[in-house]
Amino acid sequence: MQKYTIIVFSIVIIFYLISCSEGRVVNKRAYNKLSTEEERVIVNKGTEAPFSGKYNNFFEKGSYHCKRCNARLYSSDDKFAYSCGWPSFDDEIKGAIRRQKDVDGIRTEILCVNCGAHLGHIFEGEGVTEKNTRHCVNSISLTFVPAKENPNITKAYFAGGCFWGVEHFFEHKEGVISAMSGYMGGDLENPSYQDVSYGSTGHLEVVEVTYDINKVSYENLAKFFFEIHDPTQANGQGPDIGEQYLSIIFYNNEDEKMTAHNLIDILKNKGYQVVTKVLPASTFWKAEEYHQNYYNKNKKEPYCHRYTKRF
Repeated sequence: MQKYTIIVFSIVIIFYLISCSEGRVVNKRAYNKLSTEEERVIVNKGTEAPFSGKYNNFFEKGSYHCKRCNARLYSSDDKFAYSCGWPSFDDEIKGAIRRQKDVDGIRTEILCVNCGAHLGHIFEGEGVTEKNTRHCVNSISLTFVPAKENPNITKAYFAGGCFWGVEHFFEHKEGVISAMSGYMGGDLENPSYQDVSYGSTGHLEVVEVTYDINKVSYENLAKFFFEIHDPTQANGQGPDIGEQYLSIIFYNNEDEKMTAHNLIDILKNKGYQVVTKVLPASTFWKAEEYHQNYYNKNKKEPYCHRYTKRF
């Protein structure tokens, strides 16, 4: 009886392994057909010639997918210009990339988690970006998918003191997709935090709020802005004093401008001595990475921003 049980169990295992094997073959056949050169790089771990790839000097908005299986690997937001001759990214889509020691025993190879396609190599400690990481990827391993314009998604710009606190509150506002710290209002291109801190560039610390108009209105966001900072403080916000900390709404169009002025009038009729300015939006420059999502990263709470109902 024991011998019979062992035989039956062995047959079951064999059928299970065959089934798994067949499943893998089906998945493999589902991969995109590759050219000879694509197979050389993607399957046989080759490398395309430097400066020859179509995505080397390419910076359109969108996402980069695996040429072999179409899995999403990188966002254009993480791509940066570098003189190595191959596309460079300082971050990946979470969970999309697998790392392993290269056959040369020195470098670290990066592969698509979904299908194992060879992408290139990853280098750390070079200091070329704030994240201190560079994914050096073969263009031939990638397929670019341009970003689709969504008419329901738009942006608003608010300055109300240190951008850490303004960003923190807007990130938790219903209908807001993202809030990003940055600079606006000055003449210097691509200013640094140090440049703005000197107070001589004309920039303010500004938060870019990306939101869905089907879920929250611009008026609602502007009201919220007036309730998360003190619009009556003329020289800054809380203990942060200086031109870069003033209260300003940067409008994109006449409707936003009118909405901002109407809300200011309402507050003044309520007795608030509002000093918030309303100015046309100009170029928004994203702040350094360590400023983004600052309070969540550092597990702290805003020190000069709090919610106060005013409407």
